[in-house]
Amino acid sequence: MKTNPAEWRVTAIMDRKRFRRVALSKNRGFRQHAPNRAAAALHAKFMQGVALHQQGKLAEAARIFEEVLRQQPNNFAALHLLGVIAAQTRRTERAVELLRKAIGVNAKVAAAHSNLGIALRNLKRLDEALASYDKAIALKPDYAEAYSSRGTALHDLKRPEEALASYNKAISLKPDYAEAHNNRANTLLDLKRPEEALASYDRAIALKPDYAEAHNNCGSALHGLKRPEEALASYDKAIALKPDYAEAYGNRAIVLHELKCRDKALASYDKAIALKPDYAEAYSNRGNALQELKRPGEALASCDQAIALKPDYAEAYCNRGTALHDLKRPKDALASYDKAIALKPNYAEAYNNRGSALLDLNRPDEALASYDRAIALKPDYAEAYGNRAIALHGLKRPEEALANYDKAIALKPDYAEAYSNRGNALTDLKRLDEALASYDRAIARKPDLADVEGLRLHTKMHLCDWSNFDNECVHLISAVRNGKGNTPPFPFLAIPSSFEDQLQCAKLYIANKYPPSDRPIWQGERYNHERIRLAYLSADFRQHPVAQLMAGVFECHDKSRFDVTAISITPNDHSEMRKRLKAVFEHFIDAETYSDDRIANLVRELEVDILLDLAGFTTDSRTGIFARRCAPIQVNYLGYPGTMGAPYIDYIMADRIVIPEDQHHFYSEKIVCLPNCFVPRDSTRIISDRLYDRAQLGLPQSGFVFCCFNNSYKINPSVFDCWMRILKKVEGSVLWLSENNTTATANLRKEAGIRGINPARLVFAKRMPLLADHLARHRLADLFLDTLPYNAHTTASDALWAGLPVLTCRGQTFASRVAASLLTAIRLPELITMTVEDYESLAIELARQPEKLAIIKRKLTDNRLTTPLFDTKLFTKHIEAAYMAMYERHQADLMPDDIVMATKSVGPEHRNNIL
Repeated sequence: MKTNPAEWRVTAIMDRKRFRRVALSKNRGFRQHAPNRAAAALHAKFMQGVALHQQGKLAEAARIFEEVLRQQPNNFAALHLLGVIAAQTRRTERAVELLRKAIGVNAKVAAAHSNLGIALRNLKRLDEALASYDKAIALKPDYAEAYSSRGTALHDLKRPEEALASYNKAISLKPDYAEAHNNRANTLLDLKRPEEALASYDRAIALKPDYAEAHNNCGSALHGLKRPEEALASYDKAIALKPDYAEAYGNRAIVLHELKCRDKALASYDKAIALKPDYAEAYSNRGNALQELKRPGEALASCDQAIALKPDYAEAYCNRGTALHDLKRPKDALASYDKAIALKPNYAEAYNNRGSALLDLNRPDEALASYDRAIALKPDYAEAYGNRAIALHGLKRPEEALANYDKAIALKPDYAEAYSNRGNALTDLKRLDEALASYDRAIARKPDLADVEGLRLHTKMHLCDWSNFDNECVHLISAVRNGKGNTPPFPFLAIPSSFEDQLQCAKLYIANKYPPSDRPIWQGERYNHERIRLAYLSADFRQHPVAQLMAGVFECHDKSRFDVTAISITPNDHSEMRKRLKAVFEHFIDAETYSDDRIANLVRELEVDILLDLAGFTTDSRTGIFARRCAPIQVNYLGYPGTMGAPYIDYIMADRIVIPEDQHHFYSEKIVCLPNCFVPRDSTRIISDRLYDRAQLGLPQSGFVFCCFNNSYKINPSVFDCWMRILKKVEGSVLWLSENNTTATANLRKEAGIRGINPARLVFAKRMPLLADHLARHRLADLFLDTLPYNAHTTASDALWAGLPVLTCRGQTFASRVAASLLTAIRLPELITMTVEDYESLAIELARQPEKLAIIKRKLTDNRLTTPLFDTKLFTKHIEAAYMAMYERHQADLMPDDIVMATKSVGPEHRNNIL
């Protein structure tokens, strides 16, 4: 989201606000009487006032001129100078009154008309001011100062070409007129002629080297020409000449801010404000600096101060909206943007930012309209096109989104964010090769752009493009260790990162994207309902692995003890699974179109006791809902195999295998350790009776079939090297893999050839429309080979359910220990290895010794329905006992703590088995 950069340039049009004095003789302005002592005394008094005025003693001078007027009410000179003093002391209405009265006495004095013009301009009565300057020039055609002031009025009237002509006339009459050169340069800047403006500023400075205002304005020109270091030097020169020059400090701060010297910028804004406490622009721009420093609360206060000083300050309202946006208060942000637009109807930046607030409120159609208005006002507005593309992407119109990203990039070729978001859209369109190229362009322009390095590497992993893989993994891990948010947490799980690294990655992501709300919705209330109120929030209440795993649990929930709600945040896919889930929940809320605020407030209104996040950091997740702390107990479960690093997530559901006790401190959540395995299973899942022939699925009629139906991003060079060594040692064997994308297929075959394996020994399975048929084809495989460091999760569960043994190597992190957990729960620990060497040896041994594999398969068949892994009812009792333990701690006013469940069956009558 962009604030208005134009607001940061404080380029004052300089007429120096010097009112022209009338040349005074001893007779001018006085009645022509015979000389007498009274007249001479009055004249002497008047001249004393003139001297005081020249010394800057305005109050004393004014008292003398008022005394003169009491004796001579129509004294032109006294009226005129008293009007000048009124203007200088900011009593501008009074100045106009006095100057008009003076002109009424003598309308032939050019300086009086010119000074009246200055006073009228200060009152924003620009047409009247222009008429006054014209009268002055008519009386005195060579009046350079009046031409310069006339140029200033024309400038304010947005008539820059005429203003330029007026300044040129002033300079032709008075070539050494430094102020006119300065003002001419300001107008040239408005005409987008910065090089000429710079030359005009230089001329003003050459004529008047101590001209602080010209040095300041020269800095603005250099800033506009993208010469920030020279701009800083100009501002510093202005400050050296005029140490109390608040505006120069303010402009200097803007350049420092853009140079990423944000602390220095803040100090410069503070200095400007100390010098000029009513400096609204500095307060507003200071808010921008505080935003960049991730201090949105202070930024909001600074913008509020700007508005208090200048209630019609549209730009401050816009910047205030940005602060509110970062504080996750989109409704308030929207109101602030609307106020900015009401004050400044053609404010393109406010319309653009307003669109972003509407997106946060999940009102994408209105956001599109707001972006369209921004573009209509500013057709070259690259950021508005980029944001419009985001809205279209959210509306599932990725092709249109791509066209808008391309337009944004055409307008702003170095627009790294647009390249990154374009990569996201191409990923959704399954055009991964193009997505990778787009991420490459983003990184080339901004190497540390948030998330992109991780997304790029993850895309390469989906494509099985392993060029420079090890170095890129090392670089990404190093970036995270150095506090850079270069990746979302999910891609980070699939590279060899440690649990320490994963915690750091999650914390960085939360701090940057979803910090805790400063206005938590739940305020510590204790609910007392007859049943514990559970709510599952998920993007996957549809045909999806999470729903496939959890459906049986939802059906088995004890409705006498639990009031269970589903909150769905993605569209209805109209699948059989969706219909099944809608039927089983007591309350099923389609919240796809709801904003985070609305969902969070709904959770509070429903008085939900335990809110479970089944998405974590996976696709379409809504972590912002949990950041608002809308429920007393908030839980990370199933969708994301790792810590979320968020202070507002109280628990993570796991087991003793995936999170051993000695690793608890690497999780920001407290650990709920379920008995057996943390992965649920729907024991009603159907396996088709369909019998497949090997040839029908592209497999050889004979030979051992190793299988891995994991997603391609889980396959890495180390795993693949191991697999190829296995194939070399098991003659006639093949490796059966999922066909994820054509590039991955081609790359894997190429990599097999490089390792001396005939690419034909890799067989790729196409996606099957029916899950039951997919499960049935597992019968043609002999052994499922797991991946590391990201194991098979649902795919391993599917394989075991279908009767196919899974061989795994247990790693260190959560994601690398899930298959071991599954195998432990089904009582097949002999398939868990601890090293890659043992994994490889056992795969070869099982392939060469069919009798040993047959024993394992029989054991799997026997254990499939007699061990805890696929006992949905038992699992549901365990998880309900865990919910009860969390709830009872909360009701007892105890902080969340680790909860370890007993390994034996836990029913509602056995709550004391909770350790």
